[in-house]
Amino acid sequence: MSKKETFTLTKKLDHVAFIMDGNGRWAKLRGLPRYLGHREAMNRLEEIFEACREFNIKAASFYAFSTENWNRPQDEIDHLMDYLEEFFTKKIDYLCSIGARLQISGDINRLRPSTKQTCIEALERTKDNQNIVINVCLNYGGRDDIVRACKAIAQEYADKKVSLDDITENYFADHLYTHGLPDIDLMIRTSGEQRLSNYLLWQNAYSEFVFTPVKWPDFNRKAFIDCLKEFEGRKRRYGGLKNE
Repeated sequence: MSKKETFTLTKKLDHVAFIMDGNGRWAKLRGLPRYLGHREAMNRLEEIFEACREFNIKAASFYAFSTENWNRPQDEIDHLMDYLEEFFTKKIDYLCSIGARLQISGDINRLRPSTKQTCIEALERTKDNQNIVINVCLNYGGRDDIVRACKAIAQEYADKKVSLDDITENYFADHLYTHGLPDIDLMIRTSGEQRLSNYLLWQNAYSEFVFTPVKWPDFNRKAFIDCLKEFEGRKRRYGGLKNE
């Protein structure tokens, strides 16, 4: 058995976001149907949750299903919903044992009734946990998130509940699905693709991006640490300059 790699993270990393890409390609390379790649992807989550706890990360976001994923074959969508229900049902005791609070970003009203109900029950079971937030982006799109916030604020303005001067960046952020979460520090996309794919567009404003060739079903603690090492070496200026 190989020795567990040790690593110390010194940079502030409150919120890490993942685009869990490459599941279908992972399966195809093994002569398997795409949906089995998604099943294997679910098996990686607990190890990544544990690594987030190890490095004292306060929030972790996972792109589980986008607003565009409805364009995939129905059979694949059905399998994805099956796996989501299975994960939330089988892992709910584990999530509670580590003090994880589940948050869902996205409109779950479009999900099939059984999946929606499973999500609601998981949210209720974990609502008082405080060690880490697991934010699952489900039927989520970054543009939709922003438009939804704009509509809510416009209605508040029309109802004279808010003035124009009240509408600040923080006020706007409080109307996003991710309200209450810190801005993203590190955004990791697996499988080698280098794009955001409509993911947390507002929240990623000053995050560091790491694109790894590792496909998500192979993304383990070691692969995560490799991304953290790259993050550790970045100089974060937030648009300003320090004395150099």
